[in-house]
Amino acid sequence: MTSGRPPTHAPYPYPLSADALREAVAQYGANPVYQDSAEWFNEDNPYRRQMRPQDLGHLDFSRVLPASEILGNSALAAQRLLTSIYEADMMYLPPTGFAEKREDFSAFYNASNRTLGEMIRPALERHAYGFLDDEVHVTGKWTRDSFRSYLEAFAENPPNGDSPSIRAVENSSDPERAARMYLLQFAADFLSEASPMVRNALGNYGNPQSEWFKIIIDEYGYGVHETKHSRLYENTLESVGLRSDVHHYWQFYLSSSLMMNNYFHFLAKNHENFFRHLGALYYTETALIEDCRSQSKMMRKVFGDSADVTYFDEHVHIDTHHSRMAIDKLIWPVIERCGEGVIPDIVRGFEELQAINVIADRDLVDQIRWMDGEPVGKDLHGPVRAAIDSGTVTAPVTRLVEPRGKLTNTFVHDEDVLCHVVSGTMKVVCGLDSHHILEAGQGMVIPRQRLHGASIESEECVYEIHSVGDYRKCLS
Repeated sequence: MTSGRPPTHAPYPYPLSADALREAVAQYGANPVYQDSAEWFNEDNPYRRQMRPQDLGHLDFSRVLPASEILGNSALAAQRLLTSIYEADMMYLPPTGFAEKREDFSAFYNASNRTLGEMIRPALERHAYGFLDDEVHVTGKWTRDSFRSYLEAFAENPPNGDSPSIRAVENSSDPERAARMYLLQFAADFLSEASPMVRNALGNYGNPQSEWFKIIIDEYGYGVHETKHSRLYENTLESVGLRSDVHHYWQFYLSSSLMMNNYFHFLAKNHENFFRHLGALYYTETALIEDCRSQSKMMRKVFGDSADVTYFDEHVHIDTHHSRMAIDKLIWPVIERCGEGVIPDIVRGFEELQAINVIADRDLVDQIRWMDGEPVGKDLHGPVRAAIDSGTVTAPVTRLVEPRGKLTNTFVHDEDVLCHVVSGTMKVVCGLDSHHILEAGQGMVIPRQRLHGASIESEECVYEIHSVGDYRKCLS
C-alpha cells in the first residue's frame, strides 16, 4: 500500500500546454538580470543569475525527468530557474554599491518577475522532482510502533560522514582547488541558511511551531550577526580565498547542489508538503552531525590552520541538539496531533533527502575527477576524432565561429561530445580554477552531464561540437 500522498506526477495546476509553458519560461528568462554574462563571476550582485536564456525555448519542462536525466541540461536549467523563483521571496541586498544595482533590484523583485515565476514554478518542480516518485516508495501501514522501529534502525546505523566527495577532495591531484569547488557547492544554501524553514514558521499549529522557531533562531545566531550561521560560512569561504557575496560563483553550482537546496524550498513553499519537510529536517539535522565533523577534518587537512572551520564545528554541537528537538519536540507531537496517517509523508521526506544526497555526492565526485583530468579528455581527442573521420561512428556536428572574448556560460551536455578546434584558441573551463587550452587541430571529449563553459582566446575561433553519444564506443 502506498502512502496515499498525491503523486508528484499529478498535473501542475496551471493549464499551460507544453508550448505555452515553454513560452512562459522564455519570457521569464528574458529578464535582464538572467542574461548571459561576459564574466565568470557575479561581482557583489545577488540579483544576477545567468540562465542561458537562448536554451530555455528549446527545453521541454512539461515532462517529468527520469532519474537518468536528473543531472542533464534541462535539470540544470530548471534548478537555476527554481532558485531564482524561490529567492524572490527572500530579501537580498549587496554589501556595497546599491545605487548602481537599483535597476537589477527592481527587475528581480518586480511583480511581473514574481508572477511569471509563480506561473511556471509548479511545472518546474514536477519536472525536477517528479523522479522521486519512482525512486522512493513508502508502502505498508505505518504506526507509531513501526515508525519508532524505523528510527531505531536508523540510529543503529547513522550516517558516518565518510562521504565519497570528501574522499575525492582529499585524493584530488589539487586538493585545495577541489576543496574550494566543494565549499562553493553549499554557498547557495549556507549563505541564506534557514530561509526555507521560515516559510513553515508562520501560521498556528501549536507548540511544535514554537519548537520549530527555536531551531530557526539558533541558525540566526539569536540575533547576534557574528554568530549567525550564514555569517560563519562567510568566514569559512573567506579564510580559504573564496568570495562570500551571494551567488558570486553562480556559474559553478552543480545541478545537484541546487537540487539539494531547492528541495527544502519545494517542501516549504508548498505547505501540503509540511510533513515531508519534517522528515527531511530530521534527516539533515542528524546527518549533518557527522558530515560537519568530517568537513572540518578535511578542511584542516587540506588548508591547515588557516581554514576557519567554526561553521562546521558549531554544527557538530548544535545539530546534536537540533536532531533531538526535531524528533522529540516536532515530529512526535505532530503525529500525536494529526494522527498516524501523516507518518508515511514524514518517512518520505526523510528518504527523499537521503536519495538526493547520494545523487549530489556522486555528481560532485565526478566533477572533481573531471577537473583533475579523469577521463583525460584531451588524450581522447585523437581516437574519437579518428572514429568519426573513418565513419566508424556517426556523430552529428555543429560548427561555430566566435570572436575573441566570447564566453559560453556554463551548462552541461546530455551526451558525450567531442570539441574540436579548427582554428584559433579556446579555453574550456571544467570548474573553478580548472581549464584546458585548445589550439588549432586540438580538442577534447566533454563527458555528459559535466559542468563546463568556454571562452575564446584568439581573434577568432572556429570549432566543432560532435555529439558522439557514448565516447567509449569510439574506442572499441
